[in-house]
Amino acid sequence: MNEHDAKLLSIGEDVVRAAMSRGATVAESSVREGAHLSVKVRMGEPELVEEAGSRSLGLRVMQGQKVAVTHTNDLSKAGIARLVDDALELVRLSEPDPFAGPPDPSLLSKASEHKDLDLFDADMSALDAGEAIARAKRAEKAAFDADPRITNSEGATYSRIAGGGVLVTSGGFVGSSRGTYASLVVRPVVDDEGGKKRTGYHWSARRHLRELDAPEVVGKEAAARTLRKLGARKVETQEAPVVFDPDAARSIVGTFAGCIMGSSIWRKSSYLVDREGTRVASDAVTMVDDPWVARGPGSRAFDGEGLLSRKNVVVENGVLRTYLVDTYSGKKLSKASTASAARGSSGGVSPSTSNFILSAGTTPPEEIIRSTKRGLYVTEMMGFGFNAVTGDFSRGASGFWIENGEFAFPVSEVTISLNLNELLQRIDVVGSDLDMRTSTVSPTFRVSAMTIAGR
Repeated sequence: MNEHDAKLLSIGEDVVRAAMSRGATVAESSVREGAHLSVKVRMGEPELVEEAGSRSLGLRVMQGQKVAVTHTNDLSKAGIARLVDDALELVRLSEPDPFAGPPDPSLLSKASEHKDLDLFDADMSALDAGEAIARAKRAEKAAFDADPRITNSEGATYSRIAGGGVLVTSGGFVGSSRGTYASLVVRPVVDDEGGKKRTGYHWSARRHLRELDAPEVVGKEAAARTLRKLGARKVETQEAPVVFDPDAARSIVGTFAGCIMGSSIWRKSSYLVDREGTRVASDAVTMVDDPWVARGPGSRAFDGEGLLSRKNVVVENGVLRTYLVDTYSGKKLSKASTASAARGSSGGVSPSTSNFILSAGTTPPEEIIRSTKRGLYVTEMMGFGFNAVTGDFSRGASGFWIENGEFAFPVSEVTISLNLNELLQRIDVVGSDLDMRTSTVSPTFRVSAMTIAGR
């Protein structure tokens, strides 16, 4: 444990002792600190530089089956004293909840069990605003240099976060974590016929600086993706296969992830209620929640309640095997926790994903396109037309029309729709191009038929 974490640990232990000495039967403190940097360059000139540090303390206390959570950014002795006072006053006024309670202490993990997942990069943490601006400038310049038709830009943005935290509970758990993460995105603009502006983008994101794509690579690819949008048009309304690129596919996988949370299931706000053990996708689909991915954006050695993280197979060859639950939602559903608890900065706990992954297949994405005689290749989706209770899904989309296995022309201003339950069961091929840029990821996949509404 480094010096920073030791200081945070001391604060967390003091808060738990104070709450317990004042009558709490359970006390859990989460102390965090972070350094945030974000810069934006547009037309070669810096447009935004934001740099800030943050520290926060979240506290959850229980008295019997009464629960209260509170938090503060004031880590002075007076600020911490007020936090404890507020928490105990709130819990006194709370109504009892028969499902409230911490995890069984025998289930809590020990520090010796916590894997080093290589989530912190000192080089990333040390990168300053000057270097961030230089990288953003290089990326935007590469986009301009790629083609003379690109004469405008919405800018290049470089963002970095470095931080850590500790969790201390009266049940005997102590754990610490520290990580870094950075992203670089470039958004060129090109003029199209009729005065329309076409904007494209490309991005890279990683926990370690050396694994980020070079700024020139990001800028050049952003330019290529923007230029491919020239001449975009609608297509006739029809039913046809739809291929989702990894970014668009990731959005659908994230939508599904929200529906398998224990909190959504016990509230009856998901179309997947009572669906464990049933088919929810095609045989080609396996989804896992894997917190053990080295350098993964969502990796964690322990969950938000102190349970040792574990890999959960959520969908196996199309069959829903489990929901993701924390202690509370597990009790509601008469299930054991899947070690899926996440603790917010406020101190509250709820189930969440870690690295939620649609497992890659063996088919290269180029082959998926070649094997599609006629259909839509989606690169972007707009709006949020999804009803979690019914599964109805409808969103605006843009991308490219496929004819005889090749891109024929760019497409914009269309809507794609299909109930999510049917959409996942119509996935007939999954690509091999998995890229762990974010904590929810998917390779390219194809849906055999969806409604495409155009002109």
